[in-house]
Amino acid sequence: MDQPEIRIVLVEPSHPGNIGAVARAMKNMGLERLVLVSPRQFPHSEALARASGADDVLASARVVATVGEAVAGCGLIAATTSRTRDQYFRVADVRDAAQRLLRESRRSPAAVLFGAERAGLTNEQLEAAHLLIQIPASETYPSLNLAMAVQIVCYELFRARGVRIETGPAAGPLADPVEMERLYEHLSQVLEEIDFRDRTQGGTHLMARLRRLFQRAALDRNEVNILRGILTAVQSRRRRAGAAERS
Repeated sequence: MDQPEIRIVLVEPSHPGNIGAVARAMKNMGLERLVLVSPRQFPHSEALARASGADDVLASARVVATVGEAVAGCGLIAATTSRTRDQYFRVADVRDAAQRLLRESRRSPAAVLFGAERAGLTNEQLEAAHLLIQIPASETYPSLNLAMAVQIVCYELFRARGVRIETGPAAGPLADPVEMERLYEHLSQVLEEIDFRDRTQGGTHLMARLRRLFQRAALDRNEVNILRGILTAVQSRRRRAGAAERS
């Protein structure tokens, strides 16, 4: 998978552990361009510990003095915020913003700005941004931890690249209709033997509902064989119990 030209820019981060956690979040989602604007403590052992395997992202991180340096050469620049800002800022949902960032990054580098842990981004630091990203959250407590916010944005960028979990087929081939019908006949026979009957007024819905249950489960052949093995064991146990009673 191609690496998108997207910089994750942390503006004046105060906690080195958050820098490490951000590096890990980035690597999880296939991003590697980290830029730090005037970090309070970096490099730092806590950042390395929290990176947990993303040491290469930390090692290649650029440290600069200003936001202008961090976004130099970028096209689209987005910034994250949990606060309502001036009406002149265009605001985008994080999912929509990720799509646009990915498109623009194919033409020129793009950047996402994240503010300091306590205060976020100042209006001056936002001057270079083309749009603000908002992450949907509870109205009563919308403020996210820095690393959490980066993780969500990086995740949306990862999904925007078309990544999907391949669910794949069942472990074995699905049971065919004949095999399923044999299971239903066997099940019906055992239910009859143990006197488990449909107690509804019509008395005709039990097997229909059991059929729907197993059809939804999309059983493979091995699973059908297991179920029929259980049914056979029930019948065998009942026969032995009946023989013992007669003797």
